Amino acid sequence: MEIDPNEIPSMYRTLSGAVVPRPIAWVSTTGEDGVDNLAPYSFFNVVSSAPPTLVFAPGDRPGGHTDTARNAIDTGEFVVNVVDRAMAEAMNETSATLPRGESEFDHAGVEAAPSTRVRPPRVATSPVAFECELTDFVEVGTGNVVFGEVVYVHVDDAVTTDGKVDATKLDAVGRLAGNYYCTTRDRFRMIRPD
Repeated sequence: MEIDPNEIPSMYRTLSGAVVPRPIAWVSTTGEDGVDNLAPYSFFNVVSSAPPTLVFAPGDRPGGHTDTARNAIDTGEFVVNVVDRAMAEAMNETSATLPRGESEFDHAGVEAAPSTRVRPPRVATSPVAFECELTDFVEVGTGNVVFGEVVYVHVDDAVTTDGKVDATKLDAVGRLAGNYYCTTRDRFRMIRPD
C-alpha cells in the first residue's frame, strides 16, 4: 500500500496505527470556573530534560478547543498523570464526552489528590504525576501542541529502585490503534554500544 496524504481525507488511522505504542498522558486541569477536568491523550511525550518539559497534543472539538486545552491556556497549569494497568478502565471512562462543567473525576469515580505547586489536582493512584506550568501552546492544523515545564513530581515508592523510577515496576499502559492498548509487561534488554 502506498499513501499520498493529499489523496485521503485523514491520516489519523495510519499515524495512530503505525506510531505505536504511544504513552498516555492522563491530564488533569482546573477551569476558571473551578471545575476539575481529567482526560487522556496518547499524542504525548517528553521533549527536554533541562528544563524538564512534557508535551501533549489535544485535537480540537467542534466549536473549538477541548476543556483540557482551554483550561491549560486560561490557567497556565496542568498535571500529567501516568496510567498503569490498574487504572486503565477509569482512564478510558474519562475519555467520554461530558457536558461542559461536569468533572471527569466525579464521572469516573477517580480519586483526586492535591498537587504541591499547581492548582489542578493529580490522580491519587497514579504511580507518577508531573505537575506542569504551561510554557507554550502551538496550533498545528486540526490539533494543538501543549508544552509544560515540570515544576514538581510525585512518584510512588513502589515503582522505584534505589531512588529511580524502575521500568520493570511501572506497568504503564500505552495506546495502540482503535480499541487496543498495551502494557509494558513484555520487556527485553540491550546494552547501548559506545
